[in-house]
Amino acid sequence: MEPFTFEADIIEWRGPAPFLFATVPDDHIGAIRYAAMTASYGWGVVPVVAIIGGTEFATSLFPRGGGYLLPVKRAVQKAESVGIGDRIAVALRVGRPEVC
Repeated sequence: MEPFTFEADIIEWRGPAPFLFATVPDDHIGAIRYAAMTASYGWGVVPVVAIIGGTEFATSLFPRGGGYLLPVKRAVQKAESVGIGDRIAVALRVGRPEVC
């Protein structure tokens, strides 16, 4: 499967610290849900491998309001010098790292 690519603003949400998040655009939701049918491990979270700038990392998309939030880990924030309000380019593949 080809990676999903999009741009998003980094937001703060009352979730697990120290994460910030990027909202996955609505036009990718259907395809991600379809891919998640074989990759998800429950609770609606979807395992992904994401790339922001030059940093690749494994995480899980969080379901939120009918869509998904991509956690931007503190290590990624530091490596890419990004924070709340910054616009980022994202590429992500659905699945666990060993599968992607």
